[in-house]
Amino acid sequence: MRGMTPIVQCISRLMAPSIFLLGVYVVLHGHLTPGGGFAGGVLIAGAFVLLVLAFGSDEWRSRALNWNATVFESLGLFFFWFLAVMGLIEGVPFFVNVIAKANPGHPYRLFSAGIIPLCNAAIGMEVAAGLFFVFMCLAILKMGEKP
Repeated sequence: MRGMTPIVQCISRLMAPSIFLLGVYVVLHGHLTPGGGFAGGVLIAGAFVLLVLAFGSDEWRSRALNWNATVFESLGLFFFWFLAVMGLIEGVPFFVNVIAKANPGHPYRLFSAGIIPLCNAAIGMEVAAGLFFVFMCLAILKMGEKP
């Protein structure tokens, strides 16, 4: 897939970091404000999709971001699974908030929402990588190229 005009590339180069930063903000503040892992992950993926559309898939495919997307998707899923199993490790039921706010004697009482921000980060990583990978597969297959 070919890239677009230099004007679109310049604007995309300026806008993509802002969109990425907004996505990270939505992921990190999902336990306090509307949003969270899915909405922030979509924004993060949108920043990368914008760059691919502006510069073309040839440049991004040469950077092997397809492979990185699958690795980050797997890491996000593993991290989310680990947070769910952490309750079993602590001796409580599956997916219990083991870093609870209500327990003042717990060493992790600084985290006011417990594992919820960590779950949002894991979901955001998985959604961003998954959506970007799907977009790259569709972009490559639409042009009739071999992956």
